[in-house]
Amino acid sequence: MGPQQLEARRAFFAHLVTANAGVSDRRVPDAFAATPSERSVGPGPWRVYTPLGYIDTPSADPSFLYQNITIALESEGSINNGQPTLHAFCLAALKLQQGDTIVHIGAGTGHYTALLANLTGPTGVIEAFEIEPRLAERAAANLADLENVKVHSRSGSGAPLPSCDAIFVNAGATGPLDSWLDALRPGGRLIFPMTPAEGAGAMLLITRRSDTLFEARFLCRALFIPCAGARDRAFAHVLSEAFQCKDLKAVRSFRRHTPPDDTCWLEGPGWWLSTAANE
Repeated sequence: MGPQQLEARRAFFAHLVTANAGVSDRRVPDAFAATPSERSVGPGPWRVYTPLGYIDTPSADPSFLYQNITIALESEGSINNGQPTLHAFCLAALKLQQGDTIVHIGAGTGHYTALLANLTGPTGVIEAFEIEPRLAERAAANLADLENVKVHSRSGSGAPLPSCDAIFVNAGATGPLDSWLDALRPGGRLIFPMTPAEGAGAMLLITRRSDTLFEARFLCRALFIPCAGARDRAFAHVLSEAFQCKDLKAVRSFRRHTPPDDTCWLEGPGWWLSTAANE
């Protein structure tokens, strides 16, 4: 496939994926169309995740990448590049603006980091964290031409994070870390996959309205690898029961360091989700 044909395939993929995700913000498909997948996933053929295991693309033709599929980032292990429709939906929900400072945790090889950089423009700042050294090295190389992106080869669940307008987490946590919440500026948004001991969890969006008031809502179901340093083994089993028995749509706010009341949807260590809106 020639360069013009591949560009057309990428543009169609961008619009198809974002339309299927219900994204109306025109900037999101434009960002997908401007970000070649083959740049971040390495040389083909590629391994494609399926519920029955990985299958290989027939060749190294990059046109195979422009489908709603997840691609393995390494020949061994289970770290993938992420489902395009899920990421499109989450990127739109973050409502990124030109000049925003973004923290990306679980950057992999940098594909969605590049999309974040596109959406925030040359005046934006992207701080990307990747705990796997080989992936962080590849991300740094893939993003080297973006002066507003810095790749940190370490966990994003450890030391304090820079003050930011949004945090996008691409690994499963059992709850929001204090370091994530403390880094949010007023109006700042945090999206992360809250995942139980087994099976799928859900993407939770938390928006900081003030020092003590946070809005919260679940966006959609999601399945991610665990986030190192952001998991409580005992609480993961509590989450399993909650996701099986409770209505995700009932959650409306997030509370910290206060005792739960009768609107409590789920109580975690030092926080709770409420079915009531903030007053």
